[in-house]
Amino acid sequence: MYFRIFVRALFRSSNVRCFSANAKPQFTADRYKIERYAYSKISKEHVAFFKELLGRNRVITDPEECESYNIDFSRIVRGKSNLVLKPKTTNEVSSILKYCNENRLAVCPQSGNTGLVGGSVPVFDEIVLSMKLMNKINETNELDGVLTCEAGCVLEDLDNHLATVGLMMPIDLGAKGSCLIGGCVSTNAGGIRLLRYGNLHGNVLGLEAVKANGDVVDCMNTLKKNNTGYHLKHLFIGSEGTLGVVTKVAIQCPPLPKAVNVTFLGLSSFDKVLKTFQLAKKELAEILSSYEVMDKLSLDVSVEQFALKNPLTSKDDGHEFYVLIETSGSNASHDEEKLSLFVEKALSDGIIEDGTLTSDPAKIKSIWSIRERISEGVLREGYVFKYDVSTPVQSFYKVIEVLRERIRDPRIIRISGYGHMGDGNIHVQISIPTYEPEIAAELQPFIFEYISSLRGSVSAEHGVGFTKTKYLHMSRNSSEIELMHDLKKLMDPNCILNPYKVLYPLKTSP
Repeated sequence: MYFRIFVRALFRSSNVRCFSANAKPQFTADRYKIERYAYSKISKEHVAFFKELLGRNRVITDPEECESYNIDFSRIVRGKSNLVLKPKTTNEVSSILKYCNENRLAVCPQSGNTGLVGGSVPVFDEIVLSMKLMNKINETNELDGVLTCEAGCVLEDLDNHLATVGLMMPIDLGAKGSCLIGGCVSTNAGGIRLLRYGNLHGNVLGLEAVKANGDVVDCMNTLKKNNTGYHLKHLFIGSEGTLGVVTKVAIQCPPLPKAVNVTFLGLSSFDKVLKTFQLAKKELAEILSSYEVMDKLSLDVSVEQFALKNPLTSKDDGHEFYVLIETSGSNASHDEEKLSLFVEKALSDGIIEDGTLTSDPAKIKSIWSIRERISEGVLREGYVFKYDVSTPVQSFYKVIEVLRERIRDPRIIRISGYGHMGDGNIHVQISIPTYEPEIAAELQPFIFEYISSLRGSVSAEHGVGFTKTKYLHMSRNSSEIELMHDLKKLMDPNCILNPYKVLYPLKTSP
């Protein structure tokens, strides 16, 4: 109880709340003491080439304008790039990479810059290759349920487009309004629909990518079954721009559900969260599409930072956990009845303490906003150590409990967790007013060692990026990592693509 009173008091402090609004994070290279590889320095001749290729308006050299491309969404890393390129076509990407490879210029591909592991921003002065202008929808095959588009399309725009023809994207993220589909594919992003539709390795039918030397790899297959040879597309899905730059995607899109229902539940313990999940899988089965969990301190972020209303209006709101369940189906009355019976059974069995359910689109959006704005809201508290990890479902919340016992520094605002319990993916967040290296030392590598001891993964859906390179071996064995190095050396021998990311240490460098 003392812990909660303390963190709430500190959280409401105006000094804490406004700290990170204007402050810039320390340069990545300085904070983490990284040595720059022997890449070429960008010269006037290099800039002149890119201006000739793209035109002056798509070559950014102004330091202030470049700054937004150097700082990530979570404000945990910061690069030093003074050159941003904005291609519009695959041919332009090809020409850029061919030139950079020949001149030993390092490149950092960047999509919506919404990641959590520092994978999308430079570490030093790498050229930022922004994909935002490659945003054309090439084809929508309603019969086959296949969308073909360029890598720079915003996820939410694709979802809105597909809704007009009765389809939907198989992936949904809190950052859907700014993340790009190419970045989602390159990091194998997960999100709230993975429980129902699976990950992108299963939903991407084909893609186009450009290798480090400028060669275009055309894997734009749109067949759901094509069992011929190596599935080369999988080399690029989840490789975080280290093997090639994804420029186009063909993705299978499920039918837009005719009936969507949401229930928001309050529970007293994590054990009851597990029992509710087990009951949901049994009773809701084919219509269950999302099962999201938040502890009370996570929900407090959205309620207090954005004045959002807790959907459970009971006077004694003593719930320690909240569960958001979404169902998607084709028969409204059937689905509503099934969800209602599930909630009634959970209440009568004493598993849940309170609940509300709705099929009203406005209310559904309001309830989802509480879950989706946690990540944004926590950034207002100061600096956030945020970890995207996965564990066996029964161990989902253990890491939060262990961290609260281990780290009792009075500067900590909150230690909280939320995430996609349906696939064992929890987002761990430790908020403090400013970055403190001694707290970082307490957290890492302990948190990754602990996750590994649970037979979990140090990265569930955001990739390895820059911040987790040293911990890759905790989730992949030596033979796997050896092959990853071999593939990198084969496909990018000069290591110009997204250096300092994913693999550590690199076997070869320029």
